[in-house]
Amino acid sequence: MSNPFLDSPDLSHHAANGGDSSSQNTKRRNPKLRSTTPLYQDDTDDEPLLGDDSLQGLSPKANRTGSSRMTATMTKRSNSSTHLLQALDGTDDTETIGTYDDFHTIDWLREMSRNRLRHRQISNRKKESFMRALKGLHDAWSGWLVVLLVGLAAGSSAGVIDIVTKWLSDLKLGVCVGSFYLSKESCCWGSTKMSASKTGEACPEWMTWAQVFGVAEGDHSSHYAVNYLIYVCVGLSFAGLAAILIKTFAPYAIGSGIPEVKTILSGFIIRGYLGKWTLLIKSIASPLAVASNLSLGKEGPLVHVAACCGNIFAYLFPKYGRNEAKKREVLSAAAAAGVSVAFGAPIGGVLFSLEEVSYYFPMKTLWRSFFCALTAAFVLRSINPFGNSHLVMFYVTYNRPWFLFELLPFSLLGVFGGLFGAAFIHANLAWCRFRANSKLGKYPICEVLVITLITTVASYPNPYTRIDASSMIAQLFKECGPVEEKNLCDYRDVSVNHTTYTNHDRPAAPLDEGVYTAIWQLVLAFVFKSVITVFTFGLKVPTGLFIPILASGSIVGRLVGIGVEQLVYNYPDCPLWASSCQAGHSCVTPGLYAMVGAAAALGGVTRMTVSLVVIMFELTGGLMYIVPLMAAAMFSKWVGDAFGNEGIYDGHIRLNGYPFLDNKEEFSHTTLATDVMRPRRGEDPLTVVTQDSMTVEDLETLVKTTSYNGFPVITSTTERRLVGYLCRRDLLIALDNSRLQENVLSNSRVYFSLNAPPAPFVVTPGEQLENNEPEPVRLFNIVDLSPITVTDRTPMEIVVEIFSKLGIRQALVTHNGVLLGIITKKDVLRHVAQLKRQDPDSILFN
Repeated sequence: MSNPFLDSPDLSHHAANGGDSSSQNTKRRNPKLRSTTPLYQDDTDDEPLLGDDSLQGLSPKANRTGSSRMTATMTKRSNSSTHLLQALDGTDDTETIGTYDDFHTIDWLREMSRNRLRHRQISNRKKESFMRALKGLHDAWSGWLVVLLVGLAAGSSAGVIDIVTKWLSDLKLGVCVGSFYLSKESCCWGSTKMSASKTGEACPEWMTWAQVFGVAEGDHSSHYAVNYLIYVCVGLSFAGLAAILIKTFAPYAIGSGIPEVKTILSGFIIRGYLGKWTLLIKSIASPLAVASNLSLGKEGPLVHVAACCGNIFAYLFPKYGRNEAKKREVLSAAAAAGVSVAFGAPIGGVLFSLEEVSYYFPMKTLWRSFFCALTAAFVLRSINPFGNSHLVMFYVTYNRPWFLFELLPFSLLGVFGGLFGAAFIHANLAWCRFRANSKLGKYPICEVLVITLITTVASYPNPYTRIDASSMIAQLFKECGPVEEKNLCDYRDVSVNHTTYTNHDRPAAPLDEGVYTAIWQLVLAFVFKSVITVFTFGLKVPTGLFIPILASGSIVGRLVGIGVEQLVYNYPDCPLWASSCQAGHSCVTPGLYAMVGAAAALGGVTRMTVSLVVIMFELTGGLMYIVPLMAAAMFSKWVGDAFGNEGIYDGHIRLNGYPFLDNKEEFSHTTLATDVMRPRRGEDPLTVVTQDSMTVEDLETLVKTTSYNGFPVITSTTERRLVGYLCRRDLLIALDNSRLQENVLSNSRVYFSLNAPPAPFVVTPGEQLENNEPEPVRLFNIVDLSPITVTDRTPMEIVVEIFSKLGIRQALVTHNGVLLGIITKKDVLRHVAQLKRQDPDSILFN
């Protein structure tokens, strides 16, 4: 099957969309003005070399300048890359000139050079007038303004999504009488008949669906059946509505969005993925999907939502909207804001953007990401969607110290996290691969409904899976107090000396019947959550992964914590803890083990380290537990990497065939550039452009009969010495514009060199100059005379470093200045895949 971006970055069999010239370029220029306007100027003052009045090649207006003067001034120029960048910035045709087609990679070097040129021009013009100075001031603070707007939008969106999600989740279980739009917590906020100690007790204002429909309280079976049926039906309705909205209005609103955002930040173009429709539908579908009780979260989609906000606001500022590299600085800040509002972790969001998703992260982006995350967190705190006056989601109130002997179970939890992560990644990728290659992928809505039906039917009988995963994690993170009456805190009563205990301290005690019940319920919940998440992540609805994985890890951590607690209680004289734990005192905190287990599982699945630890202590407020979290994260990373060093997001990038070249990986093989370059033996020769021997018709035929995105420019077909590189899109625009000139015909010679001969003229009796032959077309200024080149003997490890660190789209291969071939980004990705024994043809957009 053909692929939308096959060989997108370069010259390898891609059917590119041709660029169309702008209607503004059809205007004719006054002949008198043509004779007095120089084509090129001295760029020592960084004036626009090719502005609206002198856009040679890209505009038809300037090619009529007197030939002798043109040639004399052209010889003063030495850097055609600057000419091209000036041409791209000087024209108003921003929709076609210098932009990229869908499913293409950007040229980072070219984009950054354009930005530096624009900045120099603005700086040099500040003293010309007050408006120029004001424009320079606007350019300076526009970066802070755009991230401020993104932070405000991300925080507001997250607050609304959190509130709606909580309301819809509770709607499966009941409704607030008289105020159906309130969640259970909001409904019971002011209830005076609800016991403060019995947190699980329902308030009179909140009614289950069985009570709403008048089922007698004494008929427990009917009561249970009605609530069960409505729970399943409402969940199916929410999931089906989310799937239908996405399929109808915004197909890009599916999934977590983090793999795609990570790919976009690396320089890939996916038009519409960060658009307004995607933002709207994902903001609506995420609460629906989470409330359906599917094993997913809204935290990953919040990163996508924030990135959509960043993309939309970037277009309000030409500095970012017209430059793809600068736009990605805003998107990096938006990703940080997304994690900030997802977990209430602004610092963790910045580190997540730096460690996990960003490809290019300069220092100024770090500060702006920090400011954006801060703004988003402030807005979320003002909205207070959790109703606890805290920004964090799972705030813990205990502050017991941990002891040295506990590093052993903490490390074992890290080992578990690595093993769990490796198994989960392998199983989920295998299932997604099966879905893509089978008929199942053709019926996404049916798959969503089937998985939702299985999830809701299996979840309701277990009280820990019946509630949403966030509420379950909050229960597991909490420590049992002396008046807690839930199963998880049902310890036997022991006689204590009240002079040694406070009201907030619980003595060590053996387990009672309620804890044993909670243990087997948690074991079943872990098995079910872990298995169903494998099939859920990848459905055609917004599917976040953070919360389900945190839930699975916290279950195991809580169980391990209970086990360690009972070991200490039953064997108080063990040398490991005899000196740390006082007899009769509970020195083990099971809730802390739940936190560590959650961090270990998430680290094993995503392979995050530093950002994970910071997110976890910001998420819980447990600042004193950083060392246990660090130990679990490191062991999880080590064990997980032993089974493959790619996280779940990198795995999905590879599965979907996105052209992502990780700049953190090391290439340790001994191949050479000549082993990878195209053309290879038996393939068609490289399509090239000669600098002074082709006509307009030749070039038009070339772009019509080929689909390459660029052409190397050489001296001649016999000598083949490299001159530069020519982008297809710029050539198309230049040829279209040249056809609008009076004396340019199909047989007009096109010159890509600096010294082009003047057009021949004859003198008529009226002393008027008339053109006797077709006027030549000079397109020197659209040629990049300094493309990235390597020799045929360059080691591929250096070539990979060039591609990953500089973000280039192609490199030309030469030998003693003679062009041999080309290496594209896709060639590099295929070569890396082959060396890893993967399918090189998987570098496709599925």
